[in-house]
Amino acid sequence: MVSERGLQVLRAIVKDYVETHEPVGSRSIVDRYSFGVSAATIRNDMALLEDEELITAPHTSSGRVPTDKGYRVFVDHLAQLRPLSVAQRTAIESFLTAPSDLDDLMIRTVRVLTQLTGQVALAQYPSFARAHITHIELVALAPNRMLIVLVTDAGGVSQRMTPLPVDVDETDIALLRARLSALITGQAVSDAAERLQNLVSTTEHQPQDAALSTLAAVVVEELGAFRQERLVMAGAATLARREQDFRGSIHPLLEAIEEQVTLLRLMSEMVTDEHGLAASIGTENAPFGLGEASIVASNYAAPSGMARVGVMGPTRMDYPSNLAAARAVARYLSRMLDEDEAAR
Repeated sequence: MVSERGLQVLRAIVKDYVETHEPVGSRSIVDRYSFGVSAATIRNDMALLEDEELITAPHTSSGRVPTDKGYRVFVDHLAQLRPLSVAQRTAIESFLTAPSDLDDLMIRTVRVLTQLTGQVALAQYPSFARAHITHIELVALAPNRMLIVLVTDAGGVSQRMTPLPVDVDETDIALLRARLSALITGQAVSDAAERLQNLVSTTEHQPQDAALSTLAAVVVEELGAFRQERLVMAGAATLARREQDFRGSIHPLLEAIEEQVTLLRLMSEMVTDEHGLAASIGTENAPFGLGEASIVASNYAAPSGMARVGVMGPTRMDYPSNLAAARAVARYLSRMLDEDEAAR
């Protein structure tokens, strides 16, 4: 068990180490913080923290640095998050205002978050697996080439061009649109895909049905993409600038950024607190091959359910500020999606 003063000493060590990147000694704690006790007493507290494996000596220096376990205790005992400045809140609002579509909003989200934190920013797309199709549109680009547009009630939009096996005119397009719309409008994504799959397998391949079968097959593919989890990221270059903060290689992080699947799993499995905030620190990420990194995240609300936005960086990060930035961006993102839903 760690005493209350021991927790205060741990907070001081984490804060100073994050700011200076130098091991923290008892004398500097006494000089910088008003504990009202001697350096000898602080040294005793630090010894107890070291016994609990919350801090460690990186070399023969008398200073100590937090361990991954120490960062975890620090985050778990955060009394409050560091509030964002007026300028930071203004930046979030101005950056996220009036996006052209959901993709634009998600890209803006990670860009502003990486600017606020100096870390790699991550954002899960809202899940469209439970979304419903609200509209399908067919736009002729040529007599035998069609643009298919799908829209869901969760804000998902898909556009796909496809060639047709036969030429079609405006009358044909209207009939094709009506038949597809009758099958999938108002249906959940999974149900719509099943209906179209049945249509593809049962439609007689007469010349007049060839275009319908082709369009239905393409829409099934697009609905499958709606059900896949997606992640958008920004700020990968920050890893190179912070490479000295990592004990080992940053290549596993770069590979995870490139492949995304690992990061999607990790973010989905992180356990949030009562405020919707989560942190996964250092060795806690070893099962995902990311034992050198920490990720902090906040839930945001989308019409189709909860998703997460957060940042990834070295364990030596400013957890209070990064959590506060993730929470502020998440709240604004929730509001933007709610307003978009209300306007539909």
